[in-house]
Amino acid sequence: MSDQTYDYDVLVIGAGPGGYVAAIRAAQLGLRTACAESRETLGGTCLNVGCIPSKALLHASEYFEAAAGKTMARMGIKVTPELDLDTMQGQRKDAVKGLTGGIEFLFKKNKVTWLKNHASFVDAHTLKVGDETVTAKNIVIATGSSVTPLPGVEVDNEKGVVVDSTGALELSAVPKKMVVIGGGVIGLELGSVWRRLGAEVTVVEYLDQLLPGMDGDIRKEAGKIFKKQGMELKLKTKVTGVTVKGKKATLTVEPADGGDSETITADCVLVSIGRKPNTDGLGLDAIGLETNARGQIETDHSFRTKVDGVWAIGDVIPGPMLAHKAEDEGLAVAENIAGQTGIVNHDVIPSVVYTMPEFAGVGLTEEAAKEKGAVKVGKFPMLANSRAKTNHEPDGFVKVISDAETDRVLGVWMIASVAGTMIAQAAQAMEFGATSEDIAYTCHAHPTHSEALKEAAMAVQGKPIHI
Repeated sequence: MSDQTYDYDVLVIGAGPGGYVAAIRAAQLGLRTACAESRETLGGTCLNVGCIPSKALLHASEYFEAAAGKTMARMGIKVTPELDLDTMQGQRKDAVKGLTGGIEFLFKKNKVTWLKNHASFVDAHTLKVGDETVTAKNIVIATGSSVTPLPGVEVDNEKGVVVDSTGALELSAVPKKMVVIGGGVIGLELGSVWRRLGAEVTVVEYLDQLLPGMDGDIRKEAGKIFKKQGMELKLKTKVTGVTVKGKKATLTVEPADGGDSETITADCVLVSIGRKPNTDGLGLDAIGLETNARGQIETDHSFRTKVDGVWAIGDVIPGPMLAHKAEDEGLAVAENIAGQTGIVNHDVIPSVVYTMPEFAGVGLTEEAAKEKGAVKVGKFPMLANSRAKTNHEPDGFVKVISDAETDRVLGVWMIASVAGTMIAQAAQAMEFGATSEDIAYTCHAHPTHSEALKEAAMAVQGKPIHI
């Protein structure tokens, strides 16, 4: 079959951050491109019910807490805020509408055809999209992920008692008592939103610390910070059951290592124990493509699957389930299909928790770095950073981990009000193979939060100025 016999050069399944970026870049590179997306709006989980709406509520709730608490009063601004949750939810929806509409505009601008239905494989170059059959020389699987269910616990977002992350965004009233099952990124972010707005929040986490996968010092400090903010943390605890009666839920929990059980009553339970790849219903068996033990599709470094002409990116393949990781893979896969060289450095993928303060990291944790060899570590507290201190944002620190012999930076971890923005400098430095000395001798504007990264890099050699 010649290239012109196919309906499209590239057909992307899924219009999340990975999928829509792959489709746009493929079209920019001159390829006839379509994207199959069954959701009514483009942007996938991230723009519709994930990254974007959660940040809208996080930002708004930060303002509310700053006004309701002591932060603004300390700066001479005395107000008594009134919560208008309907308006707060409305601005969240407006943000989503604007951004999803923006993706639709970009599809039209770049002449990407949107096939508005569910897609499944007939063969390696043929998809059934709704009632239509379409062919493509290259098919990119970018179907993202969905909430991992907790066995024995039924989520019903409509009732608003036991919810997942989508339901937690849509609550029409502030629950008096909320229990978050899972101490990872999503649970802490959404738990923070409702705590700021007045809910009593308890986090139940099976492991002995919050934020699995992050640096050990970050995880220890996270526990202290969230406790100080008023969250109750039940670590090393497992949920054995959830029952709902009317508008109340009762959880049964017990120590993870065994012991007596107890019950917790809540108005709202957020189930947030992770996400799983969306591969069901794709018809992978029709093309002989299996998933691994985690339900992921294996690819090579160029994002090719074992089936010729079929590629995969984002949450459906191994690696962190992060929108920006998927976006970079979307660019790379389109460039590879077009005969260019698309590369993603999976060793330098930053991760961020958008609470207040923010938690961010890139590269190796200190624990992982030490497994590979000798390291040097520099730390600098935000309390000693002039901008953070002036802004009444004393919590947190910056930590730089470098190779003891070469001084090459292996990982950077930080807690700061703007850590999610600050981490970009660390990622770029690592991408170019920077040493801690390179960061230390780069002039940073004063006064800025980012000076803490400079000082932490100086501390690797034991020579910070302000501590």
